[in-house]
Amino acid sequence: MKTYYIHNGTENSGPFLLDELKAKKITKTTLIWFEGMDEWKYAGDIAELKSILAVVPPPLKNIPPLPKEVEKTVVNQTILGLDKSIFFWACGILTLIVATLIFNTYQDNRSFELEQKNKETEFQNQQIELQQKQTDEEKIQSAIQEKIESDRRIKQKKDSVNNRISEIKKILVINNANLEEDQNKLLDTKDFKLLRSESEKEEQIDLIEKDIIHWQNEIKKLENEADRLYLELETIH
Repeated sequence: MKTYYIHNGTENSGPFLLDELKAKKITKTTLIWFEGMDEWKYAGDIAELKSILAVVPPPLKNIPPLPKEVEKTVVNQTILGLDKSIFFWACGILTLIVATLIFNTYQDNRSFELEQKNKETEFQNQQIELQQKQTDEEKIQSAIQEKIESDRRIKQKKDSVNNRISEIKKILVINNANLEEDQNKLLDTKDFKLLRSESEKEEQIDLIEKDIIHWQNEIKKLENEADRLYLELETIH
């Protein structure tokens, strides 16, 4: 299949098939070479290429004047008394101005909406902050009330323990006095000599000794309770 080369005056390009060469839109003055040729030739001198040569129009010379009817038509190509080109240019400027005004209005509305949203957000944040402060204040007041209530319970507990200790001390004074009285009574009973049988004497001594044991047990219980209450006071905070 024959292939062709093109020379543009400075360098070669190709090879091209005939269809490809047609796409290059070569003219009569395009230099062509293919295998079998001794030298480059103009495309117009190669018979097989004449059918694909691009037609080059002649150079523009003097333009003949337009007929009067055509001139009239050109003169009448106006809109609202303005040349069409001026009219469309003015329409374009007007459209640009309107579009700019619409865009600016949109931007202003958008800015206003954003400002309103920012104000709403700021207001909501302030409300949340106030609620948080109120919650914190309520927690503080609750903690204070709990502390007051805890101190009241502690004081009440201490007062109760101290009152019981005071009561125990008073009872111990009485019980110790009763114990001492029974101990003296026992001594007197053992030393007292009347006309009584030995069994009566032993019975009296036994009764007094039981009273002494009773007071000793009561005193011991009270002392143990007092010791426990003193320990309890140390653990109350």
